[in-house]
Amino acid sequence: MTAEHARLAAALRELRAGAGLSLAALAERTAYSKSSWERYLNGKSLPPRQAVQELCRLANEPDGRLLALWEIAESHWSGRAVASAPDPPADESPRPQPQQSPTPAGTERRRLGRGRLLLALVSAYTVIVGGAAALLFLLLPDSEAQEDGPPTASVPFSLAPECHGAACEGRDPMRLICGIGPDTLASYRTATGAHVELRHSKKCGASWARTWGTEIGDRLDVTAGGPTHSVRIGNKDDAATFIYTEMTEVRPGSTVRACFRPASADGERECFEARLGGAATTTPLPSRPVASGSRE
Repeated sequence: MTAEHARLAAALRELRAGAGLSLAALAERTAYSKSSWERYLNGKSLPPRQAVQELCRLANEPDGRLLALWEIAESHWSGRAVASAPDPPADESPRPQPQQSPTPAGTERRRLGRGRLLLALVSAYTVIVGGAAALLFLLLPDSEAQEDGPPTASVPFSLAPECHGAACEGRDPMRLICGIGPDTLASYRTATGAHVELRHSKKCGASWARTWGTEIGDRLDVTAGGPTHSVRIGNKDDAATFIYTEMTEVRPGSTVRACFRPASADGERECFEARLGGAATTTPLPSRPVASGSRE
């Protein structure tokens, strides 16, 4: 595996972990099998371009950066990068000079010495780069088939969150590295069949809600006694993947509350909540008017 391929595989694992997508979920929501995703994520084979795009779509992440990594990895994998480079001279021996300007023997020896030195430097560079790529390959996990392990097991680097507490209020949990290895405080299934979860990051001191199995026009709100943050299902792509709210600051003992509002006019708002610091519990709440500050 080339160093470029290793970087692509690491970025794919990071994105999958941040989105909380299992191998089974990837297989269910894409045209690629669970075993295929295991090979792609571990760098055992180069994923198709479409697979990279599908993972970005499911993780709600723009695909520009990963497609750029894929292009670089694919060019080295296929040999196009090597083929496009100028061919090295087949023979390092000095070329004959025109007879009208003979070159002294000492000059020829100096040219030959420089050519051999350049060849030695190129060979040393190749060994160093190849060794680094091999070392990175050895450090990669052999398998991601253990679905019960924490998502962070698939991330080869230590990624620190970029906010904490009040600094996370109203911000994206995935972009600020709060979505890696979060706790699920509570889960709920609505009358329409949508799934809703309350998520929490201890490192970030913040919570958010996510939903899937939704319909266009559905809305999800989350609050922990402060501002209410909402997300609406805007199109069929949103309805086909995980959608999550922005974060809200949460302190030990706080109660986090999520409310799901179906798109249908006759659908009732469904709320549930969980208290931080205890066992994960779900408390369904009766439909009631929206609290002050969270009206549409």
